[in-house]
Amino acid sequence: MKTFRIVWLGQLLSLFGSGLTTFALGVWVYQQTGSMTRFALVLLSGSLPGVVLLPVAGFLADRWDRRLTMILSDAGAGLGALALALMFFSGHVEIGWIYVLLIFSSSLATFQRPAYSAAVSQLMPKEHLTRANGMVRTAQAVAQLFSPLLAGILLGFLHIGTIILIDLFSFCIAVASLLLVRFPALSAEVDPSPAEPSSWLREMAQGWSYLAARGGLLSLMVFFAAINFSAGFANALIQPLVLSFASPQALGTVLTLAGIGLLVGSVLMSVWGGPKRRVHGIFGSLPFAGVGLVLAGLRPSLPLITVGLFLAFFTLPFMEGSTSAIVQSKVDAKVQGRVFAVTYVVAGCMAPLSYVLAGPLTDFVFEPLMAPGGRLAGTVGALIGVGKGRGMGLMLMLVGLTVLLTTAVGYSISRLRRVEDDLPDAVPAAPPAVKVLVGSLESA
Repeated sequence: MKTFRIVWLGQLLSLFGSGLTTFALGVWVYQQTGSMTRFALVLLSGSLPGVVLLPVAGFLADRWDRRLTMILSDAGAGLGALALALMFFSGHVEIGWIYVLLIFSSSLATFQRPAYSAAVSQLMPKEHLTRANGMVRTAQAVAQLFSPLLAGILLGFLHIGTIILIDLFSFCIAVASLLLVRFPALSAEVDPSPAEPSSWLREMAQGWSYLAARGGLLSLMVFFAAINFSAGFANALIQPLVLSFASPQALGTVLTLAGIGLLVGSVLMSVWGGPKRRVHGIFGSLPFAGVGLVLAGLRPSLPLITVGLFLAFFTLPFMEGSTSAIVQSKVDAKVQGRVFAVTYVVAGCMAPLSYVLAGPLTDFVFEPLMAPGGRLAGTVGALIGVGKGRGMGLMLMLVGLTVLLTTAVGYSISRLRRVEDDLPDAVPAAPPAVKVLVGSLESA
């Protein structure tokens, strides 16, 4: 628990710093270009490398020391942040180079994600996996809560390069925290002897084979991919939607208040541990997310958008924490890195696809439809308004309705609904002595 908390704290600060950079870069690009497509390309540059490299990252997470993998990944991503800061300080900023440097940083950071996810079950007993995942979501919530507000304030009087340097400093803290600890060895180490490319490819393919042989987990992965497709659209639309009628400072405030929902949900998940049947945590939370997105797109109103996003963000820890706990408890620890990598690739490829579609759909379809005199101005526009940003509002409402429909279809699939009953646990329960020790640590 002590080791996990040290690692968790370092990653929390790294997430916070990255949140500052993500917010600042998104605002800068949208304000400089006014193009939703250019803004979506920023998101695409940060997500696409993960889809391409995660199979290799998952393979290495099972073959390499996971702690060392996280150290190298955080250090490499920090170098990308340094290059970005130097470019802004030089005064010769090219948007194309922003995309290139984001791809570089994201490529290196990709190797951290499966290593960190697999390390959770390496550090924690089965009984506390959901709680540990709740702590991971809490870190994400804290970053979501404070980084937009602070970034919006800092943009008012600090150079954007300085904000990116803060991100670099957070990476340094994350690396230092990992240098302070040691990870326990796995009960059965993966044989590191095969080094031929064909052997590497076979081992990377084991993640897919493992899922394909377990229909419930495969269905869960496909369902999560469908939800992630909708989430990608929402992620691309929120910032430009608010900036279409409000300031960057107002955007920071909205995202911070919405982040409170993520924080409250994460803390509740950490303390409670989620429902006994984890699928109920998934299917019971997603309808609230869909309703929240519909509310957020309804009107150009900061209070309404804040309430809708608060509701949507509040549900994320229950859905993601329950999903991760199911995978961690049903998948052998020796192949979790590869299984998580396959899951992230299939689900993660949906977000870049959403980003590719969201920009052109906004700029060339929905915004013209909802402009004064547009084809939907007299019908849909009478309900949600017309003008700049209303096309994005309509798109966000459609995303919310898609989440509701996807949830209903997913729950109707028996193999997905019964995944916990049909598959045996791969992670053993902690012995009584370990339970007592962990309980004592938590009490302390």
